[in-house]
Amino acid sequence: MSTVIDWTLHRDAFGRLVLTDASGAAHAGVHPVRAHPISAPDEGLSLVGADGHELAWVDRLADLPAGPRDLLLAELRTREFRPLLQRLVAVSTFSTPSQWTVETDKGGLEFILKTEEDIRRLGEGRLLITTSHGLQLYVADRWALDRGSRRLLERFL
Repeated sequence: MSTVIDWTLHRDAFGRLVLTDASGAAHAGVHPVRAHPISAPDEGLSLVGADGHELAWVDRLADLPAGPRDLLLAELRTREFRPLLQRLVAVSTFSTPSQWTVETDKGGLEFILKTEEDIRRLGEGRLLITTSHGLQLYVADRWALDRGSRRLLERFL
């Protein structure tokens, strides 16, 4: 079911999202920001202008008409690159900083884990691991990892 919206969305010649509000004002450089990107990724989305102020709120992405929904999803995919960690291959040491070698859904990766605080527990076995370069790796269920990966990971939790 589509919801009625009082704004339109399109890309300009530079590829930026442009929101035109009900009064006809065009806001270039709009960025979608999920309220709960891990726990409820399709609920609660803020459309933020270049100045950092919210221009519009979307309760549920699924309720939007196909055009704006597709534009927002495409923008979110480019902004939210978060590989899914599938296996820990090796860690250089069980203290930090340490070098990790992992396999993700996007391929192999080596990175430095600076501190144990860079492993964030999200509940229900979910984890978010931040590399020294700021890349976030998502672990959907740490208990579903293979035995070797779980044993390596447990040393840091």
